[in-house]
Amino acid sequence: MAVGATVNPVLANIDVSLEPLGLEGAGTGIVLTPDGQVLTSHHVVKGAETIAVTDVGTSETFDATVLGYDASRDIALLQLEGAAGLPVARIGDSKAVRIGHQVMAIGNAGGAGGIPTGVLGKVTNLDQSIVARNEADYSRKSIDGLIEVEAEVSAGQSGGSLVDWSGAVVGVVTAASGEVARELHQPTNGYAVPIADAMAIVTQIRSGVPSDTVHIGRTAELGVMISNAPGGAKVDVTFYGSAAYRAGIPDGAVITAANGRPVGSTDDLRKVITRAQPGEMLDLGWIDGAGMLRRTTLELDEGPPN
Repeated sequence: MAVGATVNPVLANIDVSLEPLGLEGAGTGIVLTPDGQVLTSHHVVKGAETIAVTDVGTSETFDATVLGYDASRDIALLQLEGAAGLPVARIGDSKAVRIGHQVMAIGNAGGAGGIPTGVLGKVTNLDQSIVARNEADYSRKSIDGLIEVEAEVSAGQSGGSLVDWSGAVVGVVTAASGEVARELHQPTNGYAVPIADAMAIVTQIRSGVPSDTVHIGRTAELGVMISNAPGGAKVDVTFYGSAAYRAGIPDGAVITAANGRPVGSTDDLRKVITRAQPGEMLDLGWIDGAGMLRRTTLELDEGPPN
């Protein structure tokens, strides 16, 4: 209980809206700076049109913007508008965590808001790989190198703190085995990104230098659903009114190049988009339904995070 009392004031409850679907979501954040930089899970803010963050320590609520994210590691960094003087988390050493250590996962369980909920658990793995499902859009993503904890971690605690006995943050909660484990009468496991990995991404976001996985600033949007196909990324759906739609890229097109880089898979195309900003020009090579190679230059729109 003493650990929870120490950690609670440096956490934040996050509420998001996903327009135009009218969906809502909730999660947790870790306050890193007095002026309101908040660390959270990427999937908490994925697709969000609006983000409201309530600082537990001060009970103030702020609008938030996304400074950057790494979807592959499920990490995002937010900035709270007008924040000042917030209590901040104490960052620990995830490399010192060992199997068998007692830790606590603390976050906004169930998305109910208020005082975060803490659950005790024992570290059972230091390099776990999982396939996590996003409950908001049912997308799946492989994440490696996670700390596994045998604990009753639940929805809403994503983005919260995994802390050691002293209350220092050693991980960012990202997933739980949840309902499936309970139905099978198995222990519920929680998973966290080691804080050393998360803070390396934060450092890169703060530097303003993007990479193939780390996106900085506003999110560029092409406006297509894609899948892997022989020789490139197949456009399964071009959304009406999107940048791709306006440029005349049809359903069924296979994108083979983007800004001079070969595209052999969906990951190749996503890497190019990750580095881009809204309003930038994107040069695409693609194959139409008749097998003809075409080239199109278009201006990227702005969309929600990833």
